[in-house]
Amino acid sequence: MAQREKRWVKLVVASIVRPIMTAVTKVDWRGQENIPREGGVILAANHLSMADPLTIAHYLYVAGHRWPTFTAKEGVFRIPVVRAVANSTGQIPVKRGSTDAVKALDEAEKALVRDGASVIIYPEGTCTRDPGLWPMAAKTGVARLALSTGVPVVPLAHWGEQNLLRYGTKRPRLFPRKRIQMTAGPPVDLSAYRDRPLTATVLKDATADIMRAITALQAEIRGEEPPAVPFDPRQARQERLATADDPAPGATPPDPATGDTTAQGAAGTTGGPDAAPDTAPADGGPARP
Repeated sequence: MAQREKRWVKLVVASIVRPIMTAVTKVDWRGQENIPREGGVILAANHLSMADPLTIAHYLYVAGHRWPTFTAKEGVFRIPVVRAVANSTGQIPVKRGSTDAVKALDEAEKALVRDGASVIIYPEGTCTRDPGLWPMAAKTGVARLALSTGVPVVPLAHWGEQNLLRYGTKRPRLFPRKRIQMTAGPPVDLSAYRDRPLTATVLKDATADIMRAITALQAEIRGEEPPAVPFDPRQARQERLATADDPAPGATPPDPATGDTTAQGAAGTTGGPDAAPDTAPADGGPARP
């Protein structure tokens, strides 16, 4: 197997990150026996916070005895010091929303098959926008990668990072120490999809199986019942836009010729309220990968 990482850089990074994570988190780790100690493996995880790459890396390195390989936004690799560390530790850059995202999948495939790496992927592609912080509907990159390489997919669920660094905020709440719960499940059974053409239906169904496994693990951690249907950010945006385009109840529709929404009545001028569309941020690009 090829060595993707420089050993001395791994030692330096681990010696810095581990004490920090120990200082700010109280860990409750389970399921590490489901992580293969060698060979290529995909760890498919839910995405709660910009802090969870650190908590997942901590879990994988200490409990799973594997070096974490992430796919990261290409912009991260533009920061000189971060770029040097990321390149030296085998991380994979992704240009989101571009054809170069396919190159990231190719690089991840090499890492899995050639190098026997443990690659962490966020199938959702971004931090969850579900109001209850449950895993969302996912992209199919994780299924494509799993079925094209044949490596196992270990579902990984976690909870607690939202209390450390909630999505959309920049200031972490470091103290008191936050409890981070993390569980890895048995590899997802994708045998029904092996040796079949990678059609859109096959990839969608395989991805749904992976996300069900992640969601079930998180439900076990939380002791709660997840939504019957995963939150779909694309569908939610379409519904918001459709609502914004519809006239509000009681509003006067615009004149086809002038676009004027006012109408002269016996008591004066009346008009409906403006309805501005929601501008919540869109979801991200390919899952890691």
